[in-house]
Parts: sequence; C-alpha cells; structure tokens
Amino acid sequence: MGILNVTPDSFADGDRFFDHAAAIAHGLRLFEEGAAVVDVGGESTRPGADPIDALEECRRVLPVIEALAPHGRISIDTRKAEVAEAAIDAGATIVNDISASLWRVAAEANVAWIAVHMQGDPRTMQTDPRYRDVIDEVTAFLVERAEAALAAGVDEVWIDPGIGFGKTLRHNLDLLGHLDRLVATGFPVVVGASRKATIGRLMAASDARVHNPPLPGLPPSSLAEEAEDMAPIPVGERLVGSLVVATWAFQQGAAMVRAHDVRPTVHAATLVAT
Repeated sequence: MGILNVTPDSFADGDRFFDHAAAIAHGLRLFEEGAAVVDVGGESTRPGADPIDALEECRRVLPVIEALAPHGRISIDTRKAEVAEAAIDAGATIVNDISASLWRVAAEANVAWIAVHMQGDPRTMQTDPRYRDVIDEVTAFLVERAEAALAAGVDEVWIDPGIGFGKTLRHNLDLLGHLDRLVATGFPVVVGASRKATIGRLMAASDARVHNPPLPGLPPSSLAEEAEDMAPIPVGERLVGSLVVATWAFQQGAAMVRAHDVRPTVHAATLVAT
C-alpha cells in the first residue's frame, strides 16, 4: 500500500504532494513502482496534529482519487463518514479508518474496510499511553470491530495494530514482535510503520552503539531500552529500518504493509516470498 499524503504537514512528506498535480503524479508513480493500493489521505494524523473539517479534507483528496482510480485500487485514509462516502463516490474501494468506526459506511457502499487501533486521537495519543497488556487489548479491540463489520455486511475486513497511534516504543515493538497473534485471528493484517519515530529512535540507538560501544563488564542493555529516550534520526534516513520492519511483518504473515518507499518495499516483499 503506497502512502499518498495530500496535506501541508505530513510528518514524512511535508507539503510535497499538497498540490493536486504533484499528488496525482506521485500516485501514478507509486502504482508504477508496484503498489497494489494507493492510500490517499487529506488530514495529517501525526502526533499532535489538529483536525480539519470535512469540506477541506474532501477538497484535498477527491480530485486526486478521481484521477488515480482508473489506474489501480485506491483507499481513503479518513475518520470522517462524509469524507469516506465522497471518496467512495470518487472511486475509492477501501476505507482505511484510524477511528475504527466507519464499518457501516463500508457495508452500505460494499467496499473494503481497515480497522486501525488508536488510543486517544492524534492530538493527545502520545501523551502517556498506557495498557495493561498491549497485545491482548489491541487484538481484542480489533477482533471486536472486525466481527461487527462482518455482521454489518462488510465482505472484506482488514485489521491494523496502529503502530505509533497511542503507543510507546515498547508497545510498538511488543505488537510487532507478536504479529502472529493478530495473523492467527484469521483477518488479513496491515502494518503501517514506514518512517515512523519508533524506527528513527531504534536507528539512532544503533548509531550510538557504533560510535560509543558499551564498556566491557557493564551489564548489557537492549537496543529498545537505549532507544526510548533517543532523538530519532531524520525522517529521510529511515529507509533501512522501514524495510527491515516491512520484511519482518511479511515473514510473520502480514498481508499488506503501508510504505512511503514502494519500490524497495516491493523488492523486500518479493524476496520474502521467494
């Protein structure tokens, strides 16, 4: 799933594809590079982002969806029913839903639906997220929502653990390390970790180990422990970590990954499947 952010404030792309012509050209490029789906979003959901109104979100995404829909499968990344409905009318056939609440829209329109787990909302989700057991809670939530969608008449239901949506680095790693639990539910699993801060912090901790190896005799610490308080490396330098996570996800049975860098991710997926 190639990521296409039609926003002025994407954490990964800034405003590079805020212009409709630039967004359409990039979407076509994502298909050419091997994306099975292009995921079009008009509202930033990075930590701390403020919401926008449905009219503005539609203004951003609908011309792009209309232009790209004849070339391949399109998903709409939104948490607003009115935006999802308009995007479906424009040609989207998947609703990628971080609110995990729009299954009735998908059922009525006979399109696919992705339930994404998020604790809180983008403005507050990274303010001290807590779980008793993140794996159990996320799995139970997604299965409950997925089963509600099936009961409502959605034929194609996907689940996404929501890496970075109301989760600490440790929560994210626990979920990635137990993707087999989500796969075992029988619902196809989507993983969206591309370029996210967890990857940036782990890569920063890896760099620190190279330049400052631990002193002999000191008890070893895990890379995750070292990464918790690290400033992440710049977004544009996170390709290697993103590919590693994508490869891991496919090896654990994930059915799809969201990726900014489609061509190398397709290569990774092909090698895993070989």
